[in-house]
Amino acid sequence: MSLPVSYRVSLTRPNTHLYEVQAHFPPCGETIDVQLPAWTPGSYLVREYARHVQHLTALTMSDQPLRFERLDKATVRIHAGNKPARLQYQVYANELTVRTSHLDATHGYFNGATLFFFCEALRDREHRVAIHAPDGWNVHTALPRQGMEFLAPDYDTLVDSPFEVSPAKPLTFLAAGVPHEVVLWGEPQLDEKKLVDDLRTVVETEAKLYGGLPKDLQRYLFIIHAGDKGRGGLEHKASTVLLFTRNGFQGPRGWEDFLTLATHEYFHLWNVKRVKPRALVPFDYSKENYTELLWAFEGGTSYYDNLLVRRAGLMSASRYLTRFGESLTALHTTPGRLVQKLVDASVLSWIKHYRPDEHTANSAISYYLKGEIVCCLLDLELRKATKDTKSLDDVMRALWARYGDGSGVPEDGVEAIASELAGVNLKPFFDRALRSTEELDYSAFAHVGLEVRFRIRESAGDKGGTPPRLKAQDTRPRGYLGVTTRGSATIATVLDGTPALEAGLCPDDEVVALDGWKCDASALLSRTDDKKPGEQVVLTVFRRDKLLQVPVTLGQRPSDAVYLVRTERPTEEQKAAFRAWLGVSWDDGVDQRPTL
Repeated sequence: MSLPVSYRVSLTRPNTHLYEVQAHFPPCGETIDVQLPAWTPGSYLVREYARHVQHLTALTMSDQPLRFERLDKATVRIHAGNKPARLQYQVYANELTVRTSHLDATHGYFNGATLFFFCEALRDREHRVAIHAPDGWNVHTALPRQGMEFLAPDYDTLVDSPFEVSPAKPLTFLAAGVPHEVVLWGEPQLDEKKLVDDLRTVVETEAKLYGGLPKDLQRYLFIIHAGDKGRGGLEHKASTVLLFTRNGFQGPRGWEDFLTLATHEYFHLWNVKRVKPRALVPFDYSKENYTELLWAFEGGTSYYDNLLVRRAGLMSASRYLTRFGESLTALHTTPGRLVQKLVDASVLSWIKHYRPDEHTANSAISYYLKGEIVCCLLDLELRKATKDTKSLDDVMRALWARYGDGSGVPEDGVEAIASELAGVNLKPFFDRALRSTEELDYSAFAHVGLEVRFRIRESAGDKGGTPPRLKAQDTRPRGYLGVTTRGSATIATVLDGTPALEAGLCPDDEVVALDGWKCDASALLSRTDDKKPGEQVVLTVFRRDKLLQVPVTLGQRPSDAVYLVRTERPTEEQKAAFRAWLGVSWDDGVDQRPTL
């Protein structure tokens, strides 16, 4: 019987933010090479977790020192002499995100990639973890427990099983025949019964799409961190970690946003965790793993997160279409959509998506955002081509049937299945949507009786998604500068092709006045709005502490806020297609009144 790799993690000094770790490796030759991952699956950025390791030593099982050497920033060679070896070290953990680890006096959370050195030669062995925690703290993880240890059949499963250690006791519910647990940290302001009821509804809606939960899923764990800021989630094979603002759960819009986040991560049970790009099989934890398919795996999941909340009856069709209009608006207010291809956004995620700067909006597009929109259009194209007998649901089920064993989807696999189910060659659609920077073709919305329309944005906080609020007499051409701001009135981004760029305004310019009058970000928008295109204004800005006067000839505010409206005279076929898509009748489907 092969001996396991085992770890002991101590949290007994949480105020230091230091995890104390012992890693025990069975005999593996004269030397044992071990390494700490540089990234974690699901978050495509090399994060260099080894930078938080300190006081690393190698020992025999009888505590005698062993010689070791560093081969690179994350790899250590232990001279073990064909005997077991123990690595002892500390990991500093004071970063509260879903991709990192955190330890303080209230809890310990760790993502396995940040804590556990591994040996490639022993990667497929069983891995065991024992936790030494303060009195009264409970250990929560999706891994099964045997005595004082938690068991993973291999290293990949261990890394895919985050730990939450705290005094919290889980909420429990049964959904689609599988036990689910929810662990809360950070004192979130929410109704726990509503949380459990709505999560159960979401789980059962998702399971229905696939004909049931994965057969290897024995138990599922939601870890919810409530902080003062931040929003995000990271999927795992039998769990997820969700970060949401403490007060963000209150109110219908905040709750809706949380449900879409939870739905997104749960959908990854199939789409990413079991059906994944072949380029990620197996994971190489030491460096970037490249694929063009993140538009389908992350963008597709973004499409389904809203759609499945709608199907679950937890979001109205009107709200769904408003939120989709907001996504369209976000796309059309990003000049980078005309610069970066969607497949390139996937490949370059390692250096682009998680490292935005003041120029990102001009040079790149999110594979989540454009991928969501492309997947919606693909869904509608499939429905149109097959007279609503096939949809993107069928593509997802076919991917699950063919690649749910974890073997990996080839780079052309999604396109091949979509064309097969459509009964027509969808290459022209994919070439335009994925491999060009042309504007997307929205004509497929006509199949469900909808039209895509554009208008000007009417305020700094206008996210689109709704028809114009302004009266007809207020729709005159408006002056346009072409910047985004942060704080009071500091320029965050100067958008390409705008008057601001032509005038020489720069990111980090602090705007203090317009035409001699003090202004903040709101006043900057309203005062340029009041001007006519072609008028000149003078901005007073601080640039690196020097006061400058910058004349700008205003352009015309573009119509880049996007919304969806119903066709005035829909056919019965369009009404039926609308119902098949959103699961609600045409008459109940869309409220075209503006929502505040």
